[in-house]
Amino acid sequence: MSATTTAPTTTDHFVILPADSNQALGIGQYTIDFLAGKLGAGPAQTVLDRAELFHTDSVFCGLSALALGTNAPTILRHEALEYPAGANEKGATVFGSPTRVKPEKAVVANSSAVREWDSNGTNFGFNARLNNTAGEFGHNDFYPVVVAACQERGLDGATALRAMVCLDEIRGRLAEVFSLKTYKIDHVVHGAIGSAAVYGALHGATAEQIESAIGMVVAHYIPWRAIRAGKQLSDSKGASAAISAEVAVLSAKRAMRGFVGPKDIFRNPEAIFRYFEPTANGDQRWTEMAPSPFELQLAHSGDDFAIMGMHFKLGLYEHQSAGALQGIIDLLAKHPELLDDHTGANIERIEIAAYEPAFGIIGNPAKMNPTTRQSADHSMAYIVSTLIRKALHLRETAGGLDTSGGAHDAMWKSLMLSPYDFKVDETAIFNSLTRSLMRKISFRHGGADYDSKYPDGIPTSVDITDTTGNTRRSGFVMYPGGHARNTTADLTNILDHKFHLLGRIAMEKPEQAITRLGNLSAKSADDIQGLYTLPFIERGRFE
Repeated sequence: MSATTTAPTTTDHFVILPADSNQALGIGQYTIDFLAGKLGAGPAQTVLDRAELFHTDSVFCGLSALALGTNAPTILRHEALEYPAGANEKGATVFGSPTRVKPEKAVVANSSAVREWDSNGTNFGFNARLNNTAGEFGHNDFYPVVVAACQERGLDGATALRAMVCLDEIRGRLAEVFSLKTYKIDHVVHGAIGSAAVYGALHGATAEQIESAIGMVVAHYIPWRAIRAGKQLSDSKGASAAISAEVAVLSAKRAMRGFVGPKDIFRNPEAIFRYFEPTANGDQRWTEMAPSPFELQLAHSGDDFAIMGMHFKLGLYEHQSAGALQGIIDLLAKHPELLDDHTGANIERIEIAAYEPAFGIIGNPAKMNPTTRQSADHSMAYIVSTLIRKALHLRETAGGLDTSGGAHDAMWKSLMLSPYDFKVDETAIFNSLTRSLMRKISFRHGGADYDSKYPDGIPTSVDITDTTGNTRRSGFVMYPGGHARNTTADLTNILDHKFHLLGRIAMEKPEQAITRLGNLSAKSADDIQGLYTLPFIERGRFE
């Protein structure tokens, strides 16, 4: 086992951190140099545009969650307002308030809000170019870290947008090379590492200080997937990213004050990476200078950034169900006669086949009787049945469904699942028609043919059999609307509908908020100070 350390290398488009380099220090230097524009031409406009869309998407998710009084975001927002910024601190803001608070408290409150609906962006940890297919999940939950730092430092929108790309690059590339879920560790660790790096760099931290902050995050704050286990999920599931972002900010602040955390954490034999994936055998397992389990390539220029492989949710649903939703929409568009009876009586049974982990996460028997919103949005049967219920209602009241658009864009918009479709009452979760449709669904593991195509796509098929025994088949769905490799849906148009759908929950005129959040790269430092002070209407307790 060599005790040498290989230095990072820089190409025209990437910084490469070898497995036998100090990758924590390398991430620190990469982040500093990337934000300073020292590494090359920088991200292509398509990359910046994609980041802006993901950020806008997350804000409308957050504002609507607060408007409907969801539990964890409301608690954490109230908590943040109890921690005002000190006399010598500029602080940051929570959604809907100009009050300056401690940045870590603004971050935990805002990140919790954007994540609450489980409707913002998703990554699948898949990089065919490098054959890095660890397949770790992750979500675009961490933009409040960037906004808080920019508010504290008086930085402009172009800096904020670049920092958002950087944070998603770090967490997205880590998701491609290391599967936390395999070891029952929650996926938010990758986002916390990116948060510590970017928050520190925006504050002028050195690479060594960022290394310390990452070391503290990994050594002290590892969340287990216990927060996602059980038949009915708790607030901890939705707030996991927020809490990890909070401790990432605290770790960065401590490191900048001189606290020294564990160094070289990716090669530390007793940290999660080498502990779960040993890179030395026998007595050498604990050799400090053994390599980490992976090489890390971080983009600095061009259009091959991790964010370009991340997916949008076209409404509220667990991302593993997107293939089934596309299959249902395709079938109903082609065979609207299935909806002729508004009670759903024309449908005899619905058979869904998908891959692991979709089958295990949203298809297990416990999810056939959800009683909370957090469990309903992780139930394939509930999600699919609710979409069909809405189609039946629209067919009856509007006389038909508009099936236009490359991937049936009009149907995605008219049937888009909203927070009200997950309300814990007879209109939604306990709706009698939804429950009757759920009883017609069987969900099975499709086997190796499906598993082998994930996480490249969301391999799913749907068969709907009517009461005459005639079966309509969706065929194999790989890249549903919202997927990074979908080429048929009008993504921008559908997302605009989503922004208005969620925006109308939070405010009378969402167009004003869309304008404020758009064109982020042209926003001044003063604009960023008020970016999140968008007022929202408190509509009462949702649950």
